[in-house]
Amino acid sequence: MSTDSVNEDPGNEDPGNDDSGNDEEYRGPATLCLDDGPVPVEIRMSAYFEPTEGRFRWAGRTGPHAALRERVGGGLRKATIVVPGSPETTVKLSDPDPWGGIRISGTGTPPWFRATASTSTSTAEAGTEVRNA
Repeated sequence: MSTDSVNEDPGNEDPGNDDSGNDEEYRGPATLCLDDGPVPVEIRMSAYFEPTEGRFRWAGRTGPHAALRERVGGGLRKATIVVPGSPETTVKLSDPDPWGGIRISGTGTPPWFRATASTSTSTAEAGTEVRNA
């Protein structure tokens, strides 16, 4: 048995490297849509599926952003977020972190999941769930 046959096994491919855009983590650009206009931000987020509830929970934070930090410090708690290639999603804003970023979270389809027939309904439900929180 040669070692070449072991190294060429197609079953060793990483299943997480597909083009579906539905990875459990996202790092990159996004736009927070506030009542007074869009705010471009860099975000780091992760999601996990909560089987008991039957939905995703996701959270993360923005990179440092002085104006956004000031708005959230003044009481802003809701916005929508748009990740390139994905639909707009309602997001909950929390207290600034020590590094100048803002904590963001939500439930339902994560904002970086690309729109498909099955995620469009979940995204709408996620907005309702966050607004009622």
